[in-house]
Amino acid sequence: MKPQRIAILFHKSDRNMDLSVYSITRLAPHWERDGHEVFPVFGTQEFVPADLVIVHVDLSVVPEDYLTFAARYPVAVNGKVRDIRKSTFSTNLIRRGDEWRGPVIVKSERNYAGHPEAERGLPRLDGKGFDPTFQSTLDYPVFDRIQEVPDECFESPDLVVQRFLPEMEDGLFHVRMYQFLGDRCSCMRLAANDPIVKSGNKVFSGNIAPHPDIIEMRKKLNFDYGKFDYVIHNGEAILLDLNKTTGTAPQTTPQIEANRHITAQGLYSFFEV
Repeated sequence: MKPQRIAILFHKSDRNMDLSVYSITRLAPHWERDGHEVFPVFGTQEFVPADLVIVHVDLSVVPEDYLTFAARYPVAVNGKVRDIRKSTFSTNLIRRGDEWRGPVIVKSERNYAGHPEAERGLPRLDGKGFDPTFQSTLDYPVFDRIQEVPDECFESPDLVVQRFLPEMEDGLFHVRMYQFLGDRCSCMRLAANDPIVKSGNKVFSGNIAPHPDIIEMRKKLNFDYGKFDYVIHNGEAILLDLNKTTGTAPQTTPQIEANRHITAQGLYSFFEV
């Protein structure tokens, strides 16, 4: 493959942010080692020619002008992914009065507890300032019954209430993280003692094959790059969360590095060999 120019389109306010918190910055060195040029583009004011652009706007709803701008490039990775609010994809939303007798969980409507919007100066959906409702996704509360959920959780546009459908094994909560780019992917199953399972609180993890239903959901949602979190509950794949600007932890392991290498190679499926 001849050397390619790869642009990564960030939000205009990201110019002064620490971009090392994103997984995309750990994938870029793989492409550079293969002889390709990788560079950031901040906002839509200046068009910088490239063979491919990766839309990496860390907002739950990507402004239309960013998608229009990305469409000017020969290839736009995630160029059709605009809205990842939970109300757009979750099949487990419930409302006050629904006949559900199991536990429920309250989450932010926006991705990552709404912090990306707050960091970029966007107000809450309810218009009450800029501070997110939750300090982190680990703060999402679980209630045993729908009747225990405060009324404001159903009334606030910043919040959603979902059926809590955990994947349990040996007394631990599990979640599956399906990460992908183009025709390459990796999937890890994490376990934790807490209902909210994240990389930071896991007690162990291991590679698994992604569930076919989740792969099909990715196709329906037009995702080229990102991460889907899901569980298997009573034999059914339940999509919990999706992200198109995945973050990364400072620490790494041989397993994580191997998965990054696999994922990075997926970008080449967008180019003609």
